[in-house]
Amino acid sequence: MQKIVISSITALLLAGAINAQKVATKDAKVTFDATSALESIKATNKSGSVALNILNGDVAARVQVKNFIFAQALMQEHFNENYLESNKFPSATLKGKIVNIADLKLDKDGTYKAKVQGTLEMHGVTNNLTVPATLVVSGGKINFNANFNVLCADYKIAIPSVVADKVAKEVKINIEGVLSNQ
Repeated sequence: MQKIVISSITALLLAGAINAQKVATKDAKVTFDATSALESIKATNKSGSVALNILNGDVAARVQVKNFIFAQALMQEHFNENYLESNKFPSATLKGKIVNIADLKLDKDGTYKAKVQGTLEMHGVTNNLTVPATLVVSGGKINFNANFNVLCADYKIAIPSVVADKVAKEVKINIEGVLSNQ
C-alpha cells in the first residue's frame, strides 16, 4: 500500500514538472504598423496565443486575423476583405525554436535576449524568418516581446496601385504577452 501511495505522489509531482516546462498565454497583444509617409495604418489584436517550451525552446504563436482592431472601420474592412482575406486565411502562425535556449536561465529572474528561428505562415504563404525576442522572467512568469518586419510582397499581399503610396511595403509586427503555467 505504501508503494502505491509513493508511486501516486511521484506521478503527480512528475506531471507537475512536465506541465511547468510549458508556459503560454491566450491574450498576447499583436500589433502591426503599415504606416507610410501619407497615412497612419496601425492595428492591434489582444487575443493572440503564444506557447513556449522552456526546456527545448519550441515556440508557437497564433492570431486570428479578423480580430485586429483599427481606428477606422473602413481600414479594418479593407484589411480583412482585400489585403489579408481573413475569410479565406483566418489565422497567421509563427512556429519556431529559440536557438539559444541553452544560454537562457528561464528558471531565474532576469532579462534574456533570445533568437527565434522558424516560419511565419500568413495569407496562405509560409516563409522562414529569424525573430529577436526579449524574455523578462519575474516571479515565475515570462514577459515575451518580439519585434520583426515582413514585406507584403513576400506573403502575396497585393497593394492596389491607387493606394500604394499610403501603405508601407514593409510592415512592423510586435508580439508581446505574459507567459505562465496554464
